[in-house]
Amino acid sequence: MIDPTIIEAQNAARTADLLRDYDSLGEKLSRTGIDIDAAKARALTFSVAVPSWGTGTGGTRFARFPGEGEPRDIFDKLDDCGVIHRLTDAAGSVSLHIPWDKADPSDLTARAAEHGLRFDAMNSNTFQDQPDQDRSYKFGSLSHTDPATRAQAVEHNLECIEIGQKIGSRALTVWVGDGSNFPGQTDMGGQFERYLASMKDIYKALPEDWQIFSEHKGFEPAFYSTVVQDWGTSLLTAQELGDKAKCLVDLGHHQPNVNIEMIVSRLIHAGKLGGFHFNDSKYGDDDLDSGTIEPYRLFLIWNELVSAEDTPGLDLAHMIDQSHNVTDPIESLMISAIEIQRAYVQASLVDRTALHGFQQENDALMASATLRAAFRTDVDPILQMARYEAGAAIDPVTTYRASGYRAQVASERPRITGAGGGIV
Repeated sequence: MIDPTIIEAQNAARTADLLRDYDSLGEKLSRTGIDIDAAKARALTFSVAVPSWGTGTGGTRFARFPGEGEPRDIFDKLDDCGVIHRLTDAAGSVSLHIPWDKADPSDLTARAAEHGLRFDAMNSNTFQDQPDQDRSYKFGSLSHTDPATRAQAVEHNLECIEIGQKIGSRALTVWVGDGSNFPGQTDMGGQFERYLASMKDIYKALPEDWQIFSEHKGFEPAFYSTVVQDWGTSLLTAQELGDKAKCLVDLGHHQPNVNIEMIVSRLIHAGKLGGFHFNDSKYGDDDLDSGTIEPYRLFLIWNELVSAEDTPGLDLAHMIDQSHNVTDPIESLMISAIEIQRAYVQASLVDRTALHGFQQENDALMASATLRAAFRTDVDPILQMARYEAGAAIDPVTTYRASGYRAQVASERPRITGAGGGIV
């Protein structure tokens, strides 16, 4: 979808500067005992899954303003995801959302293969009524008081597993909007018990090599109580279900000022950290582009992950989960993939021997300074060189704009009206 000669031409205009910047940074890092080529090798191994739904324009609670060339179906979404990976070499997988992305599995795998993509975790949807379903989820899904409604929600998750098996996925992410908006509306204990029973029915159907991710969210759409409202409830759920159940941490699913990196550390200790939905937030579950509001927090989370990367059994799923309301979704997703990769590489530069020594000596100032030294390192030359050597774009956004891809697909895809509200 992107003419290779455009990438080559854009890279050619930047290669000389990149080589100078890379050599300069390499010399600087070598003085502290860091091998820049080793850091580049780590960058080349990095990949984060792109959400299929993220390639379309999201919206506020009140309105949605679609852009040009909105994807019409999952195959358009896969084309857009292919562009993201082609230009960044950091987004080699796609996370599907069912039923939004239902299609013939063989057609899905064929289109993904065209772009060098694979499929990451499946995402079920019982927070929204579909035209062909018998029972409404207005008052809950997996925790509904009506057994038939719960069975319908379970069956939908089983369908997601079935589709996932056919396309090479090995995980199911379950997020429910179940909860209450008024005190006394629900028996909170009974509601949670019903949720656990439903999750156990889903867990029984998991293939041997699959994982199921429990995702917590403090609020929205349930504003008084939420069934899985925090990481403790998510951990309790995963422990009740069994070894194949893990916790998924969405960076936006926390109240402001929560110490997410500590939550990550605790879940690693419990052996129940399964993965992430990366985004950023200012006030609540804003689903903003990763690294745009709190890049240091993103770095601190990666610091915990890199520190624990040799932990036996730690096999994490990294996914983006964002809503793009005023930007080109492809550009936002490319920037986010790069910012997540940046935090990973920066965390890899931390002098862990020095850090551990300062921690043991209770030297708070120098321990903190050790982290800041890595965070303040401009690793752009490392990321750019990794992309260049992989045949991707040194400057993905500029190259994307030069390609005219958005104008091209806008001429092929019918314009979508802005009628309706909500995030989808």
